[in-house]
Amino acid sequence: MAKHHDTGYKELFSHPEFVQQLIEGFAPAEIAALMDFSTLKNHSGNYITPLFEERFEDVVWSVQVHWQGVTEQLFLYLLIEFQSSVDPTMPLRMLHYVACFYQHLLKTKVTSPVKGLPPILPIVLYNGIERWHAAEEIDELVRPQPPLFLRAYQPHLRYYLIDEGRYTPEQLSAINSPLSGVFEVEIASADRASLQAAVDRLVRLIQADPNKARLDALITRWLKRHLQRLGAKIDLTQVHSLIEDKAMLAENLQHWAERERLEGERIGIQKGERIGMQKGERIGMQKGELEKARATARNLIALGILTDGQIAQATGLGVAQVEALRTNK
Repeated sequence: MAKHHDTGYKELFSHPEFVQQLIEGFAPAEIAALMDFSTLKNHSGNYITPLFEERFEDVVWSVQVHWQGVTEQLFLYLLIEFQSSVDPTMPLRMLHYVACFYQHLLKTKVTSPVKGLPPILPIVLYNGIERWHAAEEIDELVRPQPPLFLRAYQPHLRYYLIDEGRYTPEQLSAINSPLSGVFEVEIASADRASLQAAVDRLVRLIQADPNKARLDALITRWLKRHLQRLGAKIDLTQVHSLIEDKAMLAENLQHWAERERLEGERIGIQKGERIGMQKGERIGMQKGELEKARATARNLIALGILTDGQIAQATGLGVAQVEALRTNK
């Protein structure tokens, strides 16, 4: 997990139901169909060397997968990215993380070179505002591409990207899970008017879940952390349950949106006044410079030795302006 992690997400994905919802709702259907989610086992820990000068607590789960009569243990390596910008080195980072995790499995004798290395599904979960555009395969970073006979000898690893911001509200609504509601709240947070609607949908999804009491507690803690991270100036101390305290939270969100609207109007007025003052000062300076140029032109006209064109060039006035001053002197 990246150093920009959100402790709320860390808690959510320490529970198997959210890992299952992530795979079933956002991973390719053919992958989810192979998994026996009742066998999910948490292996999260610190596996990474300090190559990238980051401190990690990896989110790693294992799950049994079945295909062609074979049952195998698959490791899900989940990297949660909470960064304001896209990291173009992600393929290299993920290659390093997976290699280090394999080394950990060998060192702890979970497997051996003779038994073989288990398959890993590397997943990057990203919630930044900018859409993810980094390479998703390590060999895309090798430029220029080597000739065909060399490509087989280049490193190969692709991670599966889940970019929350690419999902529309309609797409998230079609994924009927509390995690889709969490993602919708994340996306709606930039628009205070739609945030309440997203929270309302999240509450309905929690209420419909068989484990609603457990999910309510987990997601309520996540939402409170999320709102604090957004800088929400609302009192959350009395909000202990999204289901039971829904009305109280809605009122707080409404007050927050209203305060932000008023603050925006106040800043807009102040900005308008500042621009008006600056414009007035600029006009005043222009008028002062014009009067100074006219005074100089009058003095030169009085000398009677320069033409109107020469006076205009000396003062920056137009010839017509100088002629008007000569006529009205």
